[in-house]
Amino acid sequence: MPDLLTTSAFFVEVDGVTVAQFKEASGIDSETAVIEYKESTADGKLLIRKVPGAPKWADIVLKRRMDDSQALWEWRKQVLDGDIDSARRNGSLVLYDSMAAEVARWNFENGWPSHWKGSDLNAGADEVSVEEITITHEGLVRA
Repeated sequence: MPDLLTTSAFFVEVDGVTVAQFKEASGIDSETAVIEYKESTADGKLLIRKVPGAPKWADIVLKRRMDDSQALWEWRKQVLDGDIDSARRNGSLVLYDSMAAEVARWNFENGWPSHWKGSDLNAGADEVSVEEITITHEGLVRA
C-alpha cells in the first residue's frame, strides 16, 4: 500500500532553483469562466446553452517561517521598483513524500509577487514569526 500523502513537505522553485520550504500554500486553483447564451428552437422553446470561456487562476499565497533570507523580499522589491519584466518568473510548487521523492508538481507561468507581508510583532506572544508572499501568475498546470 502506498504512503498516504501529507502536505508537510513542499518547496517552491523559481526559475528552476529551490527558493524555500513553506509551511502553508493556498491558491492551487484553476477555473474556467462559464458563458451562458440563449437560443430558441424551431418550435419556440427557449434553451440556455453554457460554453467555456477564458481560464483563470487564483493567486498563490505562501507562508513560511521567517529567517534571515531576504530572497522573497528582494523579489517583491523588483515590483516596487517598477521592474515588473524582470520580476516575472516561472516556478513550481513541489510536494514530496516521506521518502523525499517528488510526488506532485504544479508549475506557474509569469509569476510575480503582488503582496508581501511580514509577521506581526508582539513581544508578549510565543509565536513563530511568519513571512507571507502572494504570487500573481498567468497559468497553473499540474506537471
